[in-house]
Amino acid sequence: MISLEDFKKVEIVVGQILSAEKILDTDKLLKLSVDLGPASALASAGEGRDLRQIVSGIAPYFPDCSILIGKKCMFVANLEPRMIRGYESQGMILAVSTEDGQFSLLTPNDNIPVGTKAR
Repeated sequence: MISLEDFKKVEIVVGQILSAEKILDTDKLLKLSVDLGPASALASAGEGRDLRQIVSGIAPYFPDCSILIGKKCMFVANLEPRMIRGYESQGMILAVSTEDGQFSLLTPNDNIPVGTKAR
């Protein structure tokens, strides 16, 4: 169990996938370029975007990863960056899967703008 205060530290935000590509010599990894909305330091000026590279093990579910381009999904935005197979991952895409292989990305309604935070 974690406290409500600990949970409140997790920043979950709507992001839009700008590009997706398979990482060579891996079975599961995709490199995603993601727009997480206005860059926080520049948000008041209305300039800049929070663009991230996110490495995720979702490739088996997307043989044609180009179908991810333009898709809005939920991301954890405040994880410490981590190196995965030589690529820096700057967040985490949220998804669910079952033991029998069912899979779904967590996606907001179409009318929810990029950068909206879960609360």
